[in-house]
Amino acid sequence: MKETICTALGLCGAAAAAAFGGWDTALAALLVCMGIDYLSGSIVALVFHNSTKSETGAYNSAYGLKGLCKKGLQLLFVLAAVQMDRLLGADYVRDAVCIGFCTNEILSIVENLGLAGIPMPQAVVNALEQLQKK
Repeated sequence: MKETICTALGLCGAAAAAAFGGWDTALAALLVCMGIDYLSGSIVALVFHNSTKSETGAYNSAYGLKGLCKKGLQLLFVLAAVQMDRLLGADYVRDAVCIGFCTNEILSIVENLGLAGIPMPQAVVNALEQLQKK
């Protein structure tokens, strides 16, 4: 029974990786950044009560679900980029999408660190302020 479950999970994982264009550095980096962003945002809300998503700064499960749904939509866009690569006979569209989303996730992580009271270099603070204005 254990072997059957492990085999089924392995097949599901392989099918998912194939659908996302293969398990490589770009996909792994995106998933890691997404996880760190969600975790750091949750810590800011649960521990520091300094979230910008709620009036009190505390954790709000509705906003947590909304964040997970946004990440799910990003992954759907990665799936669409894989199809574009296949259509064009290319291998750069999906990577570009992953890099773009990774950049966005890293900016959000830096913002979460600032909300947690971790001092940021002034250059990073200035860059974030400029990006938030846009």
